[in-house]
Amino acid sequence: MQERSFLDERLRIIEENYKVIKANIEKAALSVNRNPDEIRLMAVTKTVEPIYIKHAINLGIDLIGENRVQEYLSKEEEIMKNEKKPEVHIIGHLQTNKVSKIIDKVDMIESLDSVKLAKEISKRAVKAGVTMPVLVEVNIGREESKTGFDPDEVIDGIYEIAELEGIKIKGLMCIPPVCDSEKEAMAYFDAISKLFIDIKDKKIDNVDMQILSAGMSQDYEAAIKCGSNLVRIGSALFGARIY
Repeated sequence: MQERSFLDERLRIIEENYKVIKANIEKAALSVNRNPDEIRLMAVTKTVEPIYIKHAINLGIDLIGENRVQEYLSKEEEIMKNEKKPEVHIIGHLQTNKVSKIIDKVDMIESLDSVKLAKEISKRAVKAGVTMPVLVEVNIGREESKTGFDPDEVIDGIYEIAELEGIKIKGLMCIPPVCDSEKEAMAYFDAISKLFIDIKDKKIDNVDMQILSAGMSQDYEAAIKCGSNLVRIGSALFGARIY
């Protein structure tokens, strides 16, 4: 009985969190004269059990993001049993030796952080007979602890990746440094937004800049104000992660 009570309470909390997040997205968008419907909400499901993921999907979530290949594969069957099936993106650092395991199981790889990884995705996609949409990850804060293209090198990287078969570049993704204020966070989001627009204006072959994936639980409102159209929300939706 106690276990059932805990389950019901967590499902209720997820539902309440979802309503708050949707309201915050709308408020942030309207504050800069954007249409809230243009912003897509991703549920980040790292360490989250399928029962809670499926509840979020039934509430209206149609996109989930997983950090780890093995973790997603362990949950895939259960998640896809759901009547409503979500779009799935890989958002964590992807090792080249894991690409073959998910090339035909996810809808997008958001964390394309090197030309080396792009070549492996291309190789595996061609072999599987698919074209993999990708977002190019930019290390917008130039942090040594994070992967991704340096902002000054990303355009050259995109030109090189765009030549590869089996890949379609759909936009950019970033994880800025942890900031103490919204103003500080917005400086990074403004930088990635300007880069996004610059690349879009170049009209590079095989590059269709539609998605700017920026903003997580702690800073998604700031990201929306700066142009993000995909926000990745984990703990604000499901609660603190259990590692």
